[in-house]
Amino acid sequence: MPKITTFLAYPSGAEEAARLYVSLFPDSRMGEITRYGAAGPGEPGSVMTVAFELAGRDYVALNGGPHFEFTDAVSLAVECDSQEEIDHYWEGLSRGGEQGPCGWLRDRFGLWWQVNPRVLVERLADTDPERSARVMAALLGMKKIVIEELEAAYEGR
Repeated sequence: MPKITTFLAYPSGAEEAARLYVSLFPDSRMGEITRYGAAGPGEPGSVMTVAFELAGRDYVALNGGPHFEFTDAVSLAVECDSQEEIDHYWEGLSRGGEQGPCGWLRDRFGLWWQVNPRVLVERLADTDPERSARVMAALLGMKKIVIEELEAAYEGR
């Protein structure tokens, strides 16, 4: 089977981004760092790529220059089991970035993330349309997701 690695092209700051992500996620580590040579296009000796692993998955970050920009068309989703996990990832990833609606955030390097509780999908998929609609209405009013508020909406409290 072919190996698939997520490749993230940053304008700059790839190593700093990888180090932040590795510090936040368990089962994560930094890998090989390659540097630009005399042929460029980056400054000779500057970081070109950074391999890293997050929660057992492989990634490569590239310092590609100013023409590379992330959009919210692609994001990394973090599925959490508790409010403590949500708070940890939300605070760590959004620091210096932008907090968006419904559990979405853009980190200070421009990469978009979704920090969601596992229970969200279960509640939205409920066969009772009134329950799932209440959960959706609650979600639409949040930035960082608060599980207790989703559950209250689900139960009609």
